[in-house]
Amino acid sequence: VQLQACGGGLVQAGGSLRLSCAASGRTLSDYVMGWFRQSPGKEREFVAAIRWSAGYTDYAASVKGRFTVSRDNAKKTVYLQMNSLKPEDTAVYYCARGPRAYYSISLADFDAWGQGTHVTVSS
Repeated sequence: VQLQACGGGLVQAGGSLRLSCAASGRTLSDYVMGWFRQSPGKEREFVAAIRWSAGYTDYAASVKGRFTVSRDNAKKTVYLQMNSLKPEDTAVYYCARGPRAYYSISLADFDAWGQGTHVTVSS
């Protein structure tokens, strides 16, 4: 599977962005799909995840209530709606395909990654 993320950009604090992650190749039915981010000098961290078929979602504490992950099965696309953005949300955001047989948000369990899209939030 190939993943293509887009939608990043420069936004002022308090603003919104919507990231998209389109998958090509095989179906993503039953796979966990996740969003991660990485800031300069920091490790890549979990942001949000969604079970493809069940729609179960999970969020990092730092984004809960501000970010919403969703998916469109027909388009094989996962979205990350980011509201009330803060300067500390500045990072490169990556989408990734996780496990199929079990639920996990561990970075090590995600085996296919998009190229990343830059999000910069100015104060």
